[in-house]
Amino acid sequence: MLEVEGVSYRHTRHPWLFKNLSLKISAGEIVGLYGKSGSGKTTLAQIMAGYLKPKEGIVKVNRRKVKSTGPYSVQLVWQPPEKAINPRRRMKKVLAEAGAVDPRILDALGIAPSWMTRYPSELSGGKLQRFCVARALGPNTEDLIADEMTTMLNAITQAQIWHTTLQLAEKRSVGVLVIRHDNQLLDRICDRVIDFNQSH
Repeated sequence: MLEVEGVSYRHTRHPWLFKNLSLKISAGEIVGLYGKSGSGKTTLAQIMAGYLKPKEGIVKVNRRKVKSTGPYSVQLVWQPPEKAINPRRRMKKVLAEAGAVDPRILDALGIAPSWMTRYPSELSGGKLQRFCVARALGPNTEDLIADEMTTMLNAITQAQIWHTTLQLAEKRSVGVLVIRHDNQLLDRICDRVIDFNQSH
């Protein structure tokens, strides 16, 4: 279970992006979050994934406050994938950052064995995003945050990535937060949808 309790955030000398925000994602639940650009959705995702510290409030995983060190079971996938991958590592090493990823996940995402020895600059954005998703779905992941995860990809690649992600989430009871600036996809795949514009 991933919980946000009374979380507030703002950049220095700027207005609050959001104030006293709370939400909960249960194991295996698919939750949608949509809102206009600039509303703070990505900032919230970074807080939940441990990249940023909230100015107020706490994030809990399985009812325990998140620690600033040690392994973290919440993974974030965002756009564009180039920013989330070390350009000096071959893709095999990028994938290994998550531990031993199930080969069946690689097959389901359409990751070719020949891509493993490539550098990020040698692969397209769609191929890189498949690696980011595979890495995020490593064996220790209990919650996944998908921040516009497939927005820039073609329809076939989008469908393949979401099919694999949702299948695995159901099988392993992974909670998923799907963040979008529109709610068309959310209405199709989510158990419930939160309007971020009205939640803070």
